This record gives sequence, C-alpha cells and structure tokens, in this order.
Amino acid sequence: MKESLDPKLDVQMSWWGMSGLAAAKGRSVEEQVEMIAEAGFDGINGFIPAPQDEEKWRRLLESCDLSFSVNAYPKTAQDMDQFLARAKEYGGIQHINAQVLTPFLINEPAVQLLSSMDALSRHAGIPVFIETHRGTITQDLLRTVDYIMALQSLRLTIDLSHYVVAGELHTISDDAEQLIQTVLTRSAAFHARVSNGEQVQIDVGSNGEHPMLQHFERWWSSGMKNWRSKAQAGDVLPFVVELGPPSYAITTDEYAGRNYEISDRWEQSKFFMRTARRLWSEIGK
Repeated sequence: MKESLDPKLDVQMSWWGMSGLAAAKGRSVEEQVEMIAEAGFDGINGFIPAPQDEEKWRRLLESCDLSFSVNAYPKTAQDMDQFLARAKEYGGIQHINAQVLTPFLINEPAVQLLSSMDALSRHAGIPVFIETHRGTITQDLLRTVDYIMALQSLRLTIDLSHYVVAGELHTISDDAEQLIQTVLTRSAAFHARVSNGEQVQIDVGSNGEHPMLQHFERWWSSGMKNWRSKAQAGDVLPFVVELGPPSYAITTDEYAGRNYEISDRWEQSKFFMRTARRLWSEIGK
C-alpha cells in the first residue's frame, strides 16, 4: 500500500521536555525513546547527538519509526553555517528550530541576519525555522511583524506562549489578535505550550478546562490552515509538544530546590498531542 503524499501533521515530543519528568524517572535513554513512541508521538525534537552517541540515536529513531528535528542557538550567520554543516553530516534531520540569540539586534541589521540564515538553510537543503521566543531576535510581536513585512521567505516556529507572557495578555485585544494572526501567516512549525499572561507554562487541566486554551487552539488552528493552504504534496508540519521542566514548570518548595511540580507534564503532553491531531482533523473537513 502506497503512503499518502497528502500534507501531514507530525507531532513530536520535546526531548528537553523529558527532563525531570516523573513518568520517566529511572528510565534509560532507550526506554524514554520507546515511551515516546508507545504514547503515539510521531517524532522527537532534540539536539544533534554527541559523536559517540550518533549510532545509538540513529538506531533508536529508526527502530521506533520516529522523525527527528533539532534546536540551534546561533548569534551569527557563521554560527548557523557551522551548525548546518554539522546537521548535514549527521543526516536525517527533518528541520532545525533556531533561537537567534541577538535580542538587541533590530531593524535592517536583524533583517540582514535573518536573510543570510535563510539563504544558508536553502543552500544546505535543511529547513531552518526561526522560533518566536523571548530573549531572541523575535523578542516581541512588533519586531517580528516587521521582519515578516521585509522578508517574504521568513519561516517561523510559532511559540505564542512567549508573546502572551511578555505582553501580559490576560485578555486578547483586537490589536494583539491582528498582530498574532500576521505572525501566523508564516507558520512553518509549532511549539506547544500555554501561557496565562503571568506564567509562561500552565497546566490547562486534564480536559483543557483553562480559558486560555481556547485562544491557543484558535491560533494553532489558524496557523495550520495558513500552512496547509500553501503546502505541496509530501510536505510535513511539525508540531512539537514542549512542556519544559522547572523553571518553566510551576513548582512548590521553591527554596528546597524546586522538587515538586504541581502539574503532570507527561499527561499534559499527551493531551496536547491529542489536541493537535483534533485541530488538524477539523481543518481538513
């Protein structure tokens, strides 16, 4: 039976999100990878393995039939070029998620840097998506919209939790919604996390009871529609469930070493996986 070439959603689990996970306590790397596959995720978003671990990771990903994307933290075009060379050498990387660590670079110099990174990505043949993230070149909504207007080829990893917490968006004004919808026109991948405007990562409830989830569902759905409207046969939309450990995760006993999370991140991660697939199914109807 031939595999469908229809554009598809690829729901990945963040390897960083496995850090300190109660459900994974005491499990080896191999067991954690199997745990991700058995839960129904399509892939893993992580980091290029160290040379001594390369063959192990290739074997694990192949045996569990998982896709693989990685994160990069460049400051310059040279940094990006070197990372792309390493990624190409490793092989099999679906895409690179880049947090460009130049939060105080703005206007034309920032546009030129992003343009250079995009050119390097296309030359290497490995997609690079720029993450919307605090403390990076996409620090806020306004400058990210400026980049969109200047660069027709800009492709973004959408993580709106950063804009919601940075802007204290307890409620979503018409101005904020318009800017967010503009950013969503360049959706190339997603990092899933929900903010309430005060904490960057909250527990939305076992069935998604938190009122902020409806906004994120609307945005994820809108971004999926935008991506799908331009997708070609065989294209893949990565949706990374990225619920981080403390200090992203809220804890009690702060002065005792953040040793108790108030949320079950593994159950929340699986909830977001199911949510992504439901939204994808709904936009296809």
